Amino acid sequence: MLRHAPFRSSHGHFQCSPIWLLHTRQKSSGGSRPKKKVYHRVSDLDRVMELRKKPSLILELSSIIQSHKTQSLLLRDLEKNVGFVRKWDFMALIERYPTIFRVSGSPPSVSLTLKAQSVAQEEAQAKALMEPLLVNNLRKLLMLSVDCRVPLQTLEFVGPELGLPCDFRESLVPKYPHFFSVKRVAGKDCLELEDWDSSLAVTAREARLAQEGVLSANQSGVRIKVRISKDGNYMGPFAFKMNFPPGFRPNVSYLENLERWQRMDFPSPYLNARRLDPTALETRKRAVAVIHELLSLTMEKRMTSVQLDAFQAECRLPSKLLLCLIKHHGIFYLTNKGVRSTVFLKDAYLGSNLIDKCPLLRFNDKFAALSGRTNMDLCNSNSSIGAIV
Repeated sequence: MLRHAPFRSSHGHFQCSPIWLLHTRQKSSGGSRPKKKVYHRVSDLDRVMELRKKPSLILELSSIIQSHKTQSLLLRDLEKNVGFVRKWDFMALIERYPTIFRVSGSPPSVSLTLKAQSVAQEEAQAKALMEPLLVNNLRKLLMLSVDCRVPLQTLEFVGPELGLPCDFRESLVPKYPHFFSVKRVAGKDCLELEDWDSSLAVTAREARLAQEGVLSANQSGVRIKVRISKDGNYMGPFAFKMNFPPGFRPNVSYLENLERWQRMDFPSPYLNARRLDPTALETRKRAVAVIHELLSLTMEKRMTSVQLDAFQAECRLPSKLLLCLIKHHGIFYLTNKGVRSTVFLKDAYLGSNLIDKCPLLRFNDKFAALSGRTNMDLCNSNSSIGAIV
């Protein structure tokens, strides 16, 4: 289990120590053991990873079926598409959800039911609605990088989280030559920004503050003294929304340091990082804003830690990225549920629910809902393999 412990630096700001390796020593009487500071789990966000398993399988199988000209798939060919081990998961899925999948013919094949086919037709409209959003997000992503370019290999790696189609290089990029171009740089094919748009250089954090009237109040010149609350939140133009995990009880010293950090101004994530001193406290806070913005550009406001680390060079992310995420546990959440550790943007979720969903996610939810079960049921169901095999 990851653990953290904030401590005071010489500058008066809190920093983080790798406490999953070390114990925190505190004053104690007698021979009592030093207390440990644990990395508090957020069960609602851990649960998100479980809730998405079955819907993801349903959508994947539906996509495989629709990729065939006959709109059906022979059961004996399922292993060729998903592998021997995963085949059994899909076989159980077919048996469990007859409202979505229909088995017929000899040799037996699986296809979508008429109701599922009707809903599946809405995917094209959802993708059409997604395209302008994807183009803007891709432009913003390139604007975050120091050279306004990102290797195509990196974009392909994080593409599913961004909502990009797997063939975006052929299907999306050529349609917008005034925005994008593909260039060979240092032996890598890179997507490069052709046109800088200042109207896009607004972060999700700034957009939220503007919607809440915080930025406009600050620009009016009225200076209002506001102290930070016990939950770590502070109404200021450079503040981040905090959401401490259950069980975390910050002391007065922690809140005082956090208030100073929340008040501190910092350069925009869209300002070229080459102009900045990497050791400055303002630059370190800017790095947190860059991570926040990167996660905001994804569909589900989350990314695996490996995917996030892929932007280390292009976006000048902290060299000790894991420590940075743990230190700012009121903004980000690291979960080890799933195949790889995943980083969540906390302010994008209410409990286990994503607050703002894009058209493609709304379609995915509608299709998965054909199973006739809630997300909890999908998560906890124990499928068995029956006579379909």
